[in-house]
Amino acid sequence: MNTGSSKPLNGKAYGHIPHLPGSRMGPSDHHCHDGQRIICTERKRDKYDVVTVTCKVDGSCMAVARIGGIIIPLGRAGYPAQTSKFEQHQLFFQWVMERQGRFLELLEDGERICGEWLAQAHGTRYNLRHEPFCPFDLMRGAGRAPYEELVARVQAIGFTVPALLVGHRATDPVSVDHVMAELKNRYHGELDDPEGAVWRVERKGAFDFMAKFVRPDKIDGCFLPEVSGLPAIWNWRP
Repeated sequence: MNTGSSKPLNGKAYGHIPHLPGSRMGPSDHHCHDGQRIICTERKRDKYDVVTVTCKVDGSCMAVARIGGIIIPLGRAGYPAQTSKFEQHQLFFQWVMERQGRFLELLEDGERICGEWLAQAHGTRYNLRHEPFCPFDLMRGAGRAPYEELVARVQAIGFTVPALLVGHRATDPVSVDHVMAELKNRYHGELDDPEGAVWRVERKGAFDFMAKFVRPDKIDGCFLPEVSGLPAIWNWRP
């Protein structure tokens, strides 16, 4: 994104999710602590832990904020999407502006919806079965809405969230091996191996923490022209 622009949120639109052991990490990534690993994959603390595991879709992390009654498309770093030099982000801005009514219906003032923009192939190509924006978090400041609220609100206006794995919201932890085996179902029309999964832990109806696992052989952005040296591959274009 263009770092010369101001940030409407006065900060990032979305941060980084820590990784489970064995996950492929980039230079700015970090691991979750071992207690979180145990809760996600082995045993919960008590009856109040609820573990939800979803597919990690592979695109560009973007957000849509409602500030002062105005819909503002943003990049992950918090800059307005239209200030980006990349065509995929310009397309995101146009796509959101054409759907302002839906986002006004979804968001209260001060809220933002964060998700993956799948228009351009990064490390996974898709034969998309849904719209190119896949929301995964509803936020106000640093706070996250509970998973059930996120799903109910975005599905009410026709958006598709990342696929829920292991068939249901788990009341018990789920191992990495089990989850990676289920990803072979390719819920989002993946033409390549799915990137990985995200574990979300809530307690008493409130968000607690998240962790993710990315398959070790994944090459970040291997289909991006700046990495491949080849023309862009589009999963979706208007």
